[in-house]
Amino acid sequence: MMKNHVRKILAIAFTTTFICLTLSGLSLAAETIKIAVAGAHTGDLASYGIPHVKAAELVVKKINAQGGVLGKPVELIIQDDACKPELATNAATKVVGDGAHFVIGHTCSGATKAALGIYKESKTICISPSATNTELTLGGDYPNFYRTIAYDDAQAQLQVNFAVNILKVKTVACLHDKGDYGKGQSELAKKYFEAAGIDVVLFEGVTPNAVDYSAIVQKIKRNKPDLVLWGGYHPEASKIVGTMRRKKMKTLFLGADGIKDETFIKVAGIYGEGVYATGPKDVSKNEMTSIANDEHKQAYGEDPGPFFIEAYSATLAILNAIEKAGSTDYDAVSAALKSEYVDTPLGKIKFDDKGDAMGVGFSTYRVQNGVYKEL
Repeated sequence: MMKNHVRKILAIAFTTTFICLTLSGLSLAAETIKIAVAGAHTGDLASYGIPHVKAAELVVKKINAQGGVLGKPVELIIQDDACKPELATNAATKVVGDGAHFVIGHTCSGATKAALGIYKESKTICISPSATNTELTLGGDYPNFYRTIAYDDAQAQLQVNFAVNILKVKTVACLHDKGDYGKGQSELAKKYFEAAGIDVVLFEGVTPNAVDYSAIVQKIKRNKPDLVLWGGYHPEASKIVGTMRRKKMKTLFLGADGIKDETFIKVAGIYGEGVYATGPKDVSKNEMTSIANDEHKQAYGEDPGPFFIEAYSATLAILNAIEKAGSTDYDAVSAALKSEYVDTPLGKIKFDDKGDAMGVGFSTYRVQNGVYKEL
């Protein structure tokens, strides 16, 4: 199918799915539909959160150019939490105070968990493109929470299956950064490794943002695992891998979506070669993905970062649900999210009763010649 033809189809889809024009058009004084984008826009993990903002900007710009939703323009409210739970509560309070009833975010699981209670109380719907902590949906505490990425339990099972059946490891060290996401991911992997008969010779948390990780690397060296399983983000992972390789350690290293980012490769440099990571499935062959990526390049002069496609899809999903609901009513939009499919770069999706997008999943990647390659 030719890309120009797909663009025409997308234009029609945007018009018929999302646009409800008034006869006189939108006036500048029209009431707006406020959607917040909350997450890590500064700090070490900004490379994960900024793509959320850019994705929402692109979708909303297109929607507003075609008339808005329900005859109203969409307004974005941007709030930074730097992936810190203590800042996430402040960001959530500001979002609610600014009158937004829909949120794209947050970026990190710990920050998301900290904010969700505030959103639940105010009946604010939150769709995260990147928060994977299993309990956020399966725990059942937050009926207002949805996500366009799969959860950590599925990711851990994929990691263990790959390590056991492909890498053939017999012993493993499970490390984490003590956070909701990292520790939770590592605990799940440990559970599945032990169920598979693999000896977990070391399970330990490290202090985030430390200058030196020689002590934990020495423990790894002493315990001699076949594999290090890392639960956490790229700043610590790049330092640990670098220290291991400088000590001539050839131990395999496997992380999750928290390190499946170009920033990890840039910081780790040559020491990142051969590192494995799980992350969202490659959907680059989807025509909508290609078009969304082209829009990003034209608008920002560069390729999009991690979780851009998930954020683009989350924005489409919430706008579609509002249009299908015929209002911004919490119950009506919630019902539409679970019953109405929407075409997105991730494919045609809707959400299950727990809030997880149906049909999304993870793949395994390896750094080869400075690029993550899907295996």
